[in-house]
Amino acid sequence: MATKKKVNKIVTPIDQRETFVSLSKNMADTDSIAMEQKLRTLYRIQQTDTKIDKIYLLRGELPLEVQDLEDEIEGLHTRIANAKAEIKEIEKANTEHKHVIEESKHLIAKYDAQRDNVKNNREYESISKEIEYQDLEQQVAAKKIRENEALISEKKAVIEEAQQTLSHREADLVEKKKELDTIVEETAKEEEDLLKERENLVSQIDERMMVAYTKVRANAHNKLAVVTVTRDACGGCFNKIPPQRRLDIEESKKIIVCEYCGRILVSSAFQEEK
Repeated sequence: MATKKKVNKIVTPIDQRETFVSLSKNMADTDSIAMEQKLRTLYRIQQTDTKIDKIYLLRGELPLEVQDLEDEIEGLHTRIANAKAEIKEIEKANTEHKHVIEESKHLIAKYDAQRDNVKNNREYESISKEIEYQDLEQQVAAKKIRENEALISEKKAVIEEAQQTLSHREADLVEKKKELDTIVEETAKEEEDLLKERENLVSQIDERMMVAYTKVRANAHNKLAVVTVTRDACGGCFNKIPPQRRLDIEESKKIIVCEYCGRILVSSAFQEEK
């Protein structure tokens, strides 16, 4: 009995560089009714995204201000922690320098006792040099201790300044978060409904079209990737559209892209629909 050979389905990979221009060429043979539905759905996605943008615009710079404050507070905590760690290292070094001083004093006392019992000048000079060396060791250690104490004072000043700034920034953060939470709470239900509506609409559009839409929208200063023709001009860049091209747009049988800005142009009748 003959067995059917399994046919592997070839899936065209999604090109993240997709634009409406390349999309219009690749979808030129799409059924006109299906194309009109795609254009209507894409325009509704644009309308929904615009409403969501207005909600985010209402929040203004607050989310960024909150993020900046949180980053600054984290940086201040790091600065304080680093300064405290450096102080510990400096204090540890001072402890070692103090041990050097104590050890030098002990050796000087020992060498002094030995010098009183030397038998010749050579031994006397040798011990005297050792005493001078240990005295120099004390002076160097004492100097390092003084320098480190000054450095510790500087680090403590840095910590104090950082802690004061931290206190102010934490208070600012509390206020900004309250303000942001109030706005978010007022718009939460509307935002949730719009996001659900958008998700439903996106599920009706093929991925390639959404990739192109997202790319154009990200590069547009007003976040508009799909626009209607208004007063015979592109609703995005306001350049005039030729009469024949306007007729093609109104028929909604294929993707028409503005040759100036790369946005999809759709029938003005879409704007009048709910």
